[in-house]
Amino acid sequence: MAKLAENADVMDILQGVIDGVKAGTVFGEPIEKDGVTVLPVARISGGGGGGTGRDSGEPERSGSGGGLGLMARPVGVYVLRDGKVTWTPAVDATKIILGAQLVAAAALLTIRAVIRARHPRGRPPQDETRLRRRGGQAGARFTMRA
Repeated sequence: MAKLAENADVMDILQGVIDGVKAGTVFGEPIEKDGVTVLPVARISGGGGGGTGRDSGEPERSGSGGGLGLMARPVGVYVLRDGKVTWTPAVDATKIILGAQLVAAAALLTIRAVIRARHPRGRPPQDETRLRRRGGQAGARFTMRA
């Protein structure tokens, strides 16, 4: 008898999920003011899981499980004004900031690579290399005696 109640609860939960993910939740309630109607739109995604269990050797062992996740994000709004419909997308500041951070990191890494390619460590600049081959010293001053 308890198994039937558990199954009924699972079915109730699934029905609630099905009812929750419908056009009414994707398109919000229209908002009307001063002759302008705004219809909010959201993107809904979700997932679920399940489980069960038994151990035929021992009647005391049992099992269950479950999981569900839903996420809704605003996408934008339809604006109805003077018989014309326009779409206004929602701006997600988090994505803009993340994108800017990625671009900045890539730029810094590129600048670092260019600087290292131009001035590698452990290798003297070209002027010093030429002077050492000739037996001179880098930065040595030569004076003429009369």
